[in-house]
Amino acid sequence: MRKYYPYPTRDPIKNYFPLPNEIHDLGLTPGEFAVYSFLMQCEDRKTHQCYPSYGTISEHVQLSKNTVRKHVYSLVEKHFITVENTTVTTKRGQKRNGTLLYTIRPIEEAIRYRAEQQMAKAEEEQARQRAQKKLTRLTQGSVAQREPGTGADDRKEASP
Repeated sequence: MRKYYPYPTRDPIKNYFPLPNEIHDLGLTPGEFAVYSFLMQCEDRKTHQCYPSYGTISEHVQLSKNTVRKHVYSLVEKHFITVENTTVTTKRGQKRNGTLLYTIRPIEEAIRYRAEQQMAKAEEEQARQRAQKKLTRLTQGSVAQREPGTGADDRKEASP
């Protein structure tokens, strides 16, 4: 009698795809995460490239093609992937647009880019706070320098 085993045995290399642990700390939206996960599933492990269409990605992550397109370009901006246009030559020798070629970039690049963005944002905030303090000092100083009896309102009152 054979022992019943409810879970099939699977090869961890062929049947699973790795996602870096850092992915959860990089501020991806759920849609971006789904698209990135699908691209990781499709990628060739040696070249780190894949070429699914927007329609294929859309079917698998259950988002519209336009939403997938937005998420893909957001992933490009965040340095998770690169996208290249490809061309196809027909039998007649005509060049046509092919599918997009996605290259999964090393996660360290996305981490570095996010850190740079956070530093830039912090520096902008510091500059804004310095400007606000300077503006506050200037406005308080100009109010303190004014003396009663020299303003335009005082001249109106003195001329009856």
